[in-house]
Amino acid sequence: MKATVQPGSSSRRISSAAVFVSWVAERSAAELAEPFTFVVGTDGVLRLAPRRSEHVACAGGDMVLSAGEISFMREADRWAASEVSNQSTGNCPDVSSWPEVARALDDVGLGRPSGFTHEVVFRRCPGCQEHNIVREDDFVCVFCGSDLPAAWNVDPTV
Repeated sequence: MKATVQPGSSSRRISSAAVFVSWVAERSAAELAEPFTFVVGTDGVLRLAPRRSEHVACAGGDMVLSAGEISFMREADRWAASEVSNQSTGNCPDVSSWPEVARALDDVGLGRPSGFTHEVVFRRCPGCQEHNIVREDDFVCVFCGSDLPAAWNVDPTV
């Protein structure tokens, strides 16, 4: 998938409150009614793209510290992330990546929840190497039936 990423993807690097305000002003009511694709790059900066964008494209093909989906709402005098998940089957970020997301949101002055509002548990099967979403604490590979490890193991550098 990384090979298909084109320069100038549709993502926006949100490096300041002013950049976010400009970006959000360009969104339609329909876009704001659903979550956006996000990544936090290795530089710690939030990138946003339309919901149906691939996380790999949103990141420009680069490595990320976290990824998922995010929704925004207007609070009294500022914008806030109302819902944030780590749902990204392209990156499979661990739930422990929340501090990176929190820091990126804090850096641009966006309100946020205290953690992912929807956590997705990803594991790679040591038997067949397929990526799995663990549901209801059932750490069994849906592809081959092997046991999945308790600790996150989907590091793309391995």
